[in-house]
Amino acid sequence: MRARTVAVAGLAWLVALAFLLPYAQMTLTALTPEPELTRSPGTYLPTSFRWSNFTEVWSASPLATHLQVSITVAGASTLLTLACALPAAYYTARNRFRLRGAFLLLVLVTQMFAPTALVIGVYREMVALNLTDTLEALILVNAAFNLPFCVWILHGYFSAIPRELEEAAFLDGAGRLGALTRVTLPVSLPGLVTAVVYTFIAAWNEYIVALTVSVSDNRRPLTVAIPSFVTQYQEHWQFLFAASLISIVPVVVLFVFIERYLVSGLTAGSVK
Repeated sequence: MRARTVAVAGLAWLVALAFLLPYAQMTLTALTPEPELTRSPGTYLPTSFRWSNFTEVWSASPLATHLQVSITVAGASTLLTLACALPAAYYTARNRFRLRGAFLLLVLVTQMFAPTALVIGVYREMVALNLTDTLEALILVNAAFNLPFCVWILHGYFSAIPRELEEAAFLDGAGRLGALTRVTLPVSLPGLVTAVVYTFIAAWNEYIVALTVSVSDNRRPLTVAIPSFVTQYQEHWQFLFAASLISIVPVVVLFVFIERYLVSGLTAGSVK
């Protein structure tokens, strides 16, 4: 039994190491002086660590503006998605109507469409609405792409909550909205957190639509701005990896604060 435990632990450490190695390589490259990156043959470990790369990257590119754009787009997309998904999921979970199953199936099917396949139609629609090169376009598109998943997962959570809890709230004088906000939403908090994390990260990592719709530097998120450090005419690998590590920080902070809710949300229903 002990040998089995050691073997499982060793395998877990190997898997963790496989996931952490790319981040270690990113950190080493971000701390390497630029002359060593272009020298041939190069070495895996730099002869000296250049910590100033993490400060110089802010002046090498309007990184603060791109970071602000990413936070604004991801945050607003998440709020808009929840504002639309909550009533839709709650209504489908609490009411029986014709074609209800077809509606839920349609919601699931829309998740199969890749943003890349729809980018031309999305761009033409933004041109028709005069929303090209605006944050509103990125917010609307990200909210639309993530809405089906949020509706589906919240529908499952609301359906699993007994109606008797809301009926007890009705007897205490609460209305439908009061029962939703005071009873249903607190009970479904893990599901809400899961939807928030999924939507925020999906909007944070979105690249294709942002590359197509955004033109101005002050309208481009980090995902579009970071590759500009390495182009046909310039190669600043240290800045590219430094900016990539900086872009990870907001997501890590989000996970730190809501990790316990996320784990319970992803595992809810797995044990009877």
